[in-house]
Amino acid sequence: MIKKAKFLAKEAKLRIKYMTNTDCLFCKIIQGEIKSDFVKETDKVVVFADINPINEVHLLIVPKRHIDSVLTISGNDSGDLIAMYNVARELILERKLDAFRLGFNGGKLQHVPHLHMHLLAGKKLI
Repeated sequence: MIKKAKFLAKEAKLRIKYMTNTDCLFCKIIQGEIKSDFVKETDKVVVFADINPINEVHLLIVPKRHIDSVLTISGNDSGDLIAMYNVARELILERKLDAFRLGFNGGKLQHVPHLHMHLLAGKKLI
């Protein structure tokens, strides 16, 4: 019982950090503290262009709730992940992208510690 209580306390601490990361660059963009033009916005997700694009289309699909990375995703995050996928699908169809890549970076490849999906499209992919 004590082990379970310690686990739940640790998980609660992670949840609090997870929902209120005031130092996060993407959280500041989402809250309007840093200017960015949103390509699309829903109740759960925002989309904006990568400031260092590696292709003709390089969009970041970002959940509004702070989730550190793919390694911290829990069952409670399924709605955010589904929303990210649905927005990606809408953008692909709206822009008639016939060659595209969706993906997450992690570890040393993830430069901003806020979960985000990259949508890449363009001639460099082919």
